[in-house]
Amino acid sequence: MFGPNYPAMQSPVAVISPQFCMGYPVDLTIVRKMMTLSEGNFGVRDINGSQMFKVKGKLFSLHDRRLLLDAAGKPIITFRQKLLSAHRRWVAFRGESTNAKDLLFSVKKSSLFQMKTKLNVFLASNTAEKACDFRIESSWFESSCVIYTGNTNNIIAQMHRKHSAQSILLGKDSFGVTVYPNVDYAFIVALVVLLEEINEDRQDS
Repeated sequence: MFGPNYPAMQSPVAVISPQFCMGYPVDLTIVRKMMTLSEGNFGVRDINGSQMFKVKGKLFSLHDRRLLLDAAGKPIITFRQKLLSAHRRWVAFRGESTNAKDLLFSVKKSSLFQMKTKLNVFLASNTAEKACDFRIESSWFESSCVIYTGNTNNIIAQMHRKHSAQSILLGKDSFGVTVYPNVDYAFIVALVVLLEEINEDRQDS
């Protein structure tokens, strides 16, 4: 689906950690388990089928909280939804923290009323938020999305939803994600998960 040329970023995009930046494109599959008691359960595998990350929802937590864990179960990021936020803002912190000093980035809808989901991503250092650091644009019916740096046309990752009879029968949503070279793939996984959470919110409301 995607072309063979993936331009590498001149300087690595390392939001969570440089250890997640590779000098080549990284292809991942993200599977969302739909029929589970705890919301927001995702599994992330590489092209060989090895577990890379998993996302766990917190049942009955006051704020919608999610944890991104590595393959060994170590927490990498805690996400939570900001209450009373008109733009459905989610905030992401390092590890299991929800302390302001550990804030990594936040994600919010670029406008209140949208036909297609468009999200702006602000790094913690960007307190003025006059311009976004990254942006996510969904296609119609949310079947794919593209992630860009700021308000440029520089693509750093793409996602497309995989449709199969098996995924429908098993109550699973599956997404193929291509992360461009020198881009933090854990950060991209976090953005795809938050895009799905925000889209789910929109369907429920």
